[in-house]
Amino acid sequence: MLTLLIINRAGSLIYHNNFASAPVPLSQNDFLVLAGTIHGVHAISTQMSPLPQSSGIQTLESKSFNMHIRQTHTGLKFIMFCNKKITNAQQMLNKAYELYADYALKNPFYTLEMPIRCQLFEEQLKRYINSY
Repeated sequence: MLTLLIINRAGSLIYHNNFASAPVPLSQNDFLVLAGTIHGVHAISTQMSPLPQSSGIQTLESKSFNMHIRQTHTGLKFIMFCNKKITNAQQMLNKAYELYADYALKNPFYTLEMPIRCQLFEEQLKRYINSY
């Protein structure tokens, strides 16, 4: 199981993809609800942290999967749901951000904060994920 979500700073889902079959397939509506929930919980965790300037939740572990979050300086959240076998999830999220910067942001037809519809980004991301 490996699922990647990208949420903009307003909490809207701008990208999602299941790279490996999930135990329970989610609908488009489920992904939207999930993105909004994660955005809210992340914001609350940032404010409730005893550490000043906290970056909020970075990892959430369950019995069957892990959730990893990487928030960029511009407020984008890269979220990965993966099985317990993947140990380098933060590195994978960093690479996903790098690919986003290289292929989506440099695409003259891409508008910030809008859903990502960039074929090169999709292809390079799939190539990277499939290399694991």
